[in-house]
Amino acid sequence: MKHLVIIGAVWPEPTSTAAGSRMLQIISLFQKKEYEITFLCSASKSDFSFDLTQISVKTNEIQLNDSSFDDEIKSLNPNVVLFDRFMIEEQYGWRVMEQCPNALRILDTEDLHFLRKAREVAFKQNRELVFEDYISDVFKREMASIYRCDLTLLISEYEMQLATETFKIDASLLYYLPFLSEEINLNTPKFEERQHFVSIGNFLHEPNWQTVLQLKKHWKFIKKKLPQAELHVYGAYVSEKAKQLHNEKEGFLIKGRAESVADVYSKAKILLAPIPYGAGLKGKLFEAMQLGLPSVTTKMGAEGMNGDLDWNGFISDEDDFIEKAVELYSNKSLWETAQQNGYAIIEKRFKKELFASDFMTKVAQLQENLKTHRNQNFLGQILQHQSLQSTKYMSKWIEAKNK
Repeated sequence: MKHLVIIGAVWPEPTSTAAGSRMLQIISLFQKKEYEITFLCSASKSDFSFDLTQISVKTNEIQLNDSSFDDEIKSLNPNVVLFDRFMIEEQYGWRVMEQCPNALRILDTEDLHFLRKAREVAFKQNRELVFEDYISDVFKREMASIYRCDLTLLISEYEMQLATETFKIDASLLYYLPFLSEEINLNTPKFEERQHFVSIGNFLHEPNWQTVLQLKKHWKFIKKKLPQAELHVYGAYVSEKAKQLHNEKEGFLIKGRAESVADVYSKAKILLAPIPYGAGLKGKLFEAMQLGLPSVTTKMGAEGMNGDLDWNGFISDEDDFIEKAVELYSNKSLWETAQQNGYAIIEKRFKKELFASDFMTKVAQLQENLKTHRNQNFLGQILQHQSLQSTKYMSKWIEAKNK
């Protein structure tokens, strides 16, 4: 039996983040090919961490900057190692290379961190993004990590295009693997059985917080046109500053963690997501389409999702965001068409069957031709030789200091 080791930045929390749900999807893909899976992580578990042992995944807590990891990974002797984000590859990649040189190394970016960072800088300076915004320290670190790995998973078609066309990364080093849908829930409450607007997003994620601030700005105008409507804002890890936005009189309600996204979405009429910046795919919008909930979002929110298909509602970065929200909330025919558009996007662009077999075939082919693949990625070999030395010896220095 082949063995996959995943080194996680955090323990997966599928009820808190889209990243947690995606991790479980990746695990499922490998399990279908009868891989034994071990999940390693140095972070502390929370009350909401998923119990991976329930799905037959072995787990172990590991230490940062500690040679005990060398013994751990060597004894596991994996065929494939997956790094959860580039920071984890920086920390453990050189150790994996030294102890398990023949293991296929995969980087799961979740989303391109340098892209999100560049957009955040431009947003907070209230200006358009320029090319120089990309070239940050985060960019250099993430790019180096991509080249050091044998394969990097990108979640968005936009990010694939950016990586290959703007930054000229060879397509053989990349694989487009979005959120995957196994089923669509067609049996949901009808238009007239629903009420209110909803928004959702982990409050620890800065773009989600900025989205809430955008909602607060828009809401008073929506409320004026729809006096009976409320906006229910859900999200894990509610901050004190978020709680201060709660206002019963205005119908702007900070609800906190959603016990069941499906339950919340089935009661709501519209998902509002005026996302000002970010990267990757937006889990809240993906789940809304799966569960038959139309949405009003921005170009940033919809990026990489609908291709040339009609959105399941409206995409607006203009002053008409408010009008579009009111129109979709009030027009049954428009709402039902939007719902069907969402189902079509999921069916044609995100069905698991569109990606699962091809991805695992790619993994198998790389394992069979690993030496040739690495020789062609000569820049990756250069970076393995040079740029990780600083990380390696810093880690060794910290370990020695701690002792």
